[in-house]
Amino acid sequence: MRSARIFLLSLAILGLQCSKEARVEPKKGILVGGIPVRVEISDTPEERTRGLMFRRELDWNEGMLFVFEMEDTLSFWMRNTSIPLSIAFINEQGMIVDIQDMKPFEQSPHKSKGLALYALEMNMGWFEMNGVVVGDRVFVQLH
Repeated sequence: MRSARIFLLSLAILGLQCSKEARVEPKKGILVGGIPVRVEISDTPEERTRGLMFRRELDWNEGMLFVFEMEDTLSFWMRNTSIPLSIAFINEQGMIVDIQDMKPFEQSPHKSKGLALYALEMNMGWFEMNGVVVGDRVFVQLH
């Protein structure tokens, strides 16, 4: 009886771990400095809080686009995130106002240097390797 309970508890824990990693959102196409990128949209408080936590990898031309209700100074951290990331903060007009690198599991906040409506997380170095800089445009069509 005890071994059956342990087995069921193990299955429940495994299921929780798989649900953290197996979340697959439909991807949308956007243009980042003229480069096509596929992104998962994170536009609810729960999705924005979870972000890329517990992921093991991120394809090179794919990322996560965080969408907020209004422009603000945005703040991100790397809690439970093992993928090294670069983040671009994007204003309401679609202009990149800041780009920062974020190390895995880093707890210190990364705050945007200007008001932003969107934040785009990509693999660390993606923006630099593609020549995308502050002032470049991001074209987002969510609907």
